Amino acid sequence: MKKQFAVIGMGRFGLSVAQTLHELDYEVLAIDKDSERIQENMNLVTHVVQADSTDEMALKSLGIRNFDVVVVAIGQDIQSSILTTLILKELGVETIVVKAQNQLHAKVLYKIGATKVVFPERDMGARVAHNLVTPNILDYIELSDEYSIVEIIASEKLAGKNLVELNIRARFGCNVMAIKNQDQINIAPSAKDIIHEGDIMVVIGHNNDLKKFQDFVMNGKR
Repeated sequence: MKKQFAVIGMGRFGLSVAQTLHELDYEVLAIDKDSERIQENMNLVTHVVQADSTDEMALKSLGIRNFDVVVVAIGQDIQSSILTTLILKELGVETIVVKAQNQLHAKVLYKIGATKVVFPERDMGARVAHNLVTPNILDYIELSDEYSIVEIIASEKLAGKNLVELNIRARFGCNVMAIKNQDQINIAPSAKDIIHEGDIMVVIGHNNDLKKFQDFVMNGKR
């Protein structure tokens, strides 16, 4: 049985999450206390409901505890975000993903039971910055303060060599998780797989090690 999702808060982030899940053919309940937002988006997800998420009885009546994942995408109202998260936890929602405004907000959310906290603006800002300064980087995902995953376009310096010859793990402390090209994606590539110029390498590692590898790919620096 497919997971069921509820998204609370139909701002830009919440709407994007709800729409994407709906397009992926998941059942999505969208909740917002603003009637105009509900009217605007009623055809974009499975169900839309006008409700105040800080009202425990309102959430109970929606059967919120029956949803596998609830995303709290409330914008600037930190108090409502915290209270909603607390109510969801007390009602027994298994997985609660919450948008945070800052680190202090995130710390409180984790303390009261949030499963995962996301920083959409900060994360997108980091991705854009990495793309601006390193043209070879297509995508950047921060796993923690110290570790990340990057998608790096293989330069001419890597072309024609296999992973044994490049010895990325020993030289840079990074692991190549996958190699993508126009035709296919190679998950968990073998040591003898050849890298071609323009291939996209999905690499995981410590941020310092990834920086060294990026410098090598761009400039041949070790």
